[in-house]
Amino acid sequence: MKNKDLLKQENTELMASLSQALKNDDQDAMAEAFTRFADGVQERIMEEYGDLRQSRDTAILASRGIRQLTSEEKNFYQAWIDGAKSENPKQALIDIQKAMPETIIDSVIQDMQEAHPLLSAIDFINCQGAIKMIVNADNIDLATWDALTSAIATELAGKIDVMNMTLAKLSAFIPVSKDMLDLGPVWLDNYVRIILSEASAGGLEMGILKGTGKNQPIGMCKDLDGAVVQEVYADKKKVKLTSLEPVEYCGVIAPLAKKPLGGYRTVPEVMLVVNPVDYIQKVLPSSTVRATDGTYKNNIFPYPTKVVQSAVLDEGEGILGLAKKYFMGIGAGKSGKIEYSDEYQFLEDNRVYITKMFGMGRPKDNNAFRYLDLTELKPVPMKVEITNGESNPVATKQLAEEKAEQGGEV
Repeated sequence: MKNKDLLKQENTELMASLSQALKNDDQDAMAEAFTRFADGVQERIMEEYGDLRQSRDTAILASRGIRQLTSEEKNFYQAWIDGAKSENPKQALIDIQKAMPETIIDSVIQDMQEAHPLLSAIDFINCQGAIKMIVNADNIDLATWDALTSAIATELAGKIDVMNMTLAKLSAFIPVSKDMLDLGPVWLDNYVRIILSEASAGGLEMGILKGTGKNQPIGMCKDLDGAVVQEVYADKKKVKLTSLEPVEYCGVIAPLAKKPLGGYRTVPEVMLVVNPVDYIQKVLPSSTVRATDGTYKNNIFPYPTKVVQSAVLDEGEGILGLAKKYFMGIGAGKSGKIEYSDEYQFLEDNRVYITKMFGMGRPKDNNAFRYLDLTELKPVPMKVEITNGESNPVATKQLAEEKAEQGGEV
């Protein structure tokens, strides 16, 4: 088991605390929650270093999250360690010309996707310092058997979006104890990846679901065609969902099959994002059926559905849509350097560093996601009917049990 997974409970508490702090824009609460998490990660890595420092078995090390570094990555971390140990770490890090290798950002993205289902579901990439990205907004085929006439060029121009990837900035502080620096590059890499992935994931999840568009991504719940006031996008009108019965649920999904600029698209699966409390109290009971052997089957939907729980959403609201129709790109920016920070001194015997990542995210089209009102979502009991007139003892027993539990007729 990787050491980042050994702190699963602490990580769950961290994400809940960070989500609430982000909602309240409470900088002190964010710092306090993350400091506790960073302290725990450092303690765990120090313990594992004591257990594994003599190990040369790469499989064992990999199972704990200790990966083999490229020469570029090793040189980067060693330069950081040497600079941090100097008498003037701030100046030493300024003098280092090495930027964080893109392979580290790739690894951080992979770690985030493994730990956060929402980030693994969307179109999430390392934009590698790109200033602008071209996004296919309408799932169109860009090939043509004829000359690219002006009419075709005009049509394509309305279906391709150019996104400025420097509009949003993610800043993550990295508290590193002096003892941690002594462990060497591979262990420092493990710690940095854990911290960067968790520091970024909370902010990314907030931006992807409910970002306003002002200095942050445009969330799935925002109306791309609506009014934009001082760079802030308005929310979409909520669609009420009262049950997961096939007619109602599929009726809510059906509009997703329409392309925003005309035409239709296939919808092999949808993603449903809900608050954890709503999942337990509303979605799970509504999507659970009892099999003929008496066992329960969970997450049974009338349409292929991937459910994602997120503390970013409030109780009573949900987002339904096509996960891959949301684009999110992040990168280390032009410099990608680690900087020494005098401002954030949260832990004793620590030097705090900061790195900045840039990126942007938005739905690829305005018809890819629906904003749901789940306040009246209630489970509907499954009904079993015998239509051939033959006796079915299993069904009869199930009907009797349901009648006794519900106090009604079947």
